[in-house]
Amino acid sequence: MDMYAKEFWFVVGSQFLYGPEVLDTVAARAAEMADWWNKSGSLPCKVVYKGTVKTDAEITKTMKAANADDACAGIITWCHTFSPSKMWIHGFDLLQKPYCHLATQYNRNIPNLEIDMDFMNLNQAAHGDREHGFIGARMRLPRKIIAGYWQDKPVLEELSAWMRSAVGYAFSRELKIIRFGDNMREVAVTEGDKVETHIKLGWQVDYWPVGHLVETMDAVTDAEVDAKMAEYESRYTMDTDDIATVRYQAREEIAMRKILEREGASAFSNNFQDLYGMEQLPGLATQNMMADGCGYGGEGDWKTAGMTAIMKAMAKGLPGGTVFMEDYTYDLEPGKEVSLGAHMLEVCPSIAAQRPKIQVHPLGIGDRQPPARLVFEGKEGPGIVATLIDMGGRLRLLIQDIEVIKPIYEMPNLPVARVMWKAAPDLLTGVKCWIMSGGAHHTVLSTAVTAEMMIDWARMMEIECVHITKDTRPEELEKELFYNDIAWKLKNI
Repeated sequence: MDMYAKEFWFVVGSQFLYGPEVLDTVAARAAEMADWWNKSGSLPCKVVYKGTVKTDAEITKTMKAANADDACAGIITWCHTFSPSKMWIHGFDLLQKPYCHLATQYNRNIPNLEIDMDFMNLNQAAHGDREHGFIGARMRLPRKIIAGYWQDKPVLEELSAWMRSAVGYAFSRELKIIRFGDNMREVAVTEGDKVETHIKLGWQVDYWPVGHLVETMDAVTDAEVDAKMAEYESRYTMDTDDIATVRYQAREEIAMRKILEREGASAFSNNFQDLYGMEQLPGLATQNMMADGCGYGGEGDWKTAGMTAIMKAMAKGLPGGTVFMEDYTYDLEPGKEVSLGAHMLEVCPSIAAQRPKIQVHPLGIGDRQPPARLVFEGKEGPGIVATLIDMGGRLRLLIQDIEVIKPIYEMPNLPVARVMWKAAPDLLTGVKCWIMSGGAHHTVLSTAVTAEMMIDWARMMEIECVHITKDTRPEELEKELFYNDIAWKLKNI
């Protein structure tokens, strides 16, 4: 999905009561605002002014058109004047795209000398947005509310983040995930209701046998492998003499890409227990595919594969990285506790602090030949870890704020990509809260996507969301989870 090809419709509410001159002014100002936003360079997608709507019929027609237009990723509404909210009911009831209510006004300040009744009739967004907001609350619409002057940086940042969430929503509704083999035996958190996820999130999760992947690998030509090797050498430092092993990873990657492209899939999972006919577990192959935006989940974890792909789509063009991650071990020096995240092989190089090195080392599990992989340290900066879990009857998105730091040890005998971070509110409290919430051992770590974006995405998807922050306390979180359990069970009755 091309984020930059998506557009957001700007729909302004009014009514015929104010006369044609006022309506002409409203239309001119709305068009000016959309044009200013597009020229500002502050938003990732184009804003298209779609008119000033004044009747039930106009609103309903606009919402139907938005649903049918694949380029439209969401609706932004604003009431420049007073727009009676009952005429929005039919349109909002039909709307299937993300919805943002922008509570703003055309003028920054109240003009002391010019303000009169004509000004009041034209500039009553404070009046109109409250009427407009009521119907959103009354209809229990999942919506983003942004308040502030339309040219101010905080408003633009919030609108930009919401747009990225809406692109993630659109991406999710079209997402296909390939499972090469099944889940790792006896692992609970990688399981989940694929039918319910298809209904709720739009994900199509399909199984393909490892034997089919091996057949596709056998059909890869030496010329294709040569081209992939040239790509590796342009992106990474070749730090091994075992070129045959690296070429095998290239063959695996080419085959997996062919299957994903043929099926229209953007993410995949595999399982080191299910490598029948393969000489190596895909390491470098998986990492290089993730570098190009593909989603991945280890141990057959299709939920994390899907979330990796979605968050990568949302992060397009932003600094930082978005990677498949797993908590591995802690450093518990009192007052300085940190977590070390890594995986056997498959951490995306988008978070690398330096040029990754291609190395070959034994894996220790999987009963296969030592695979090639990328080795690097993660780049410092604020970020989040997020995981999607099936709570039985509903999905829960769990988010935790973190600070990625430079690893405090060199770890010269650990030949994997590694990331070290401090968790909010602190490591030990964060661990309690994560475990209390049922958080998985697989996550998506991102220094590009923000918690706000993920909260907005969860609201659009209408799933539960829990956010662990610097202010989270276990006793309060326990109450939140208890109340959430009751609320979501009632919601699904």
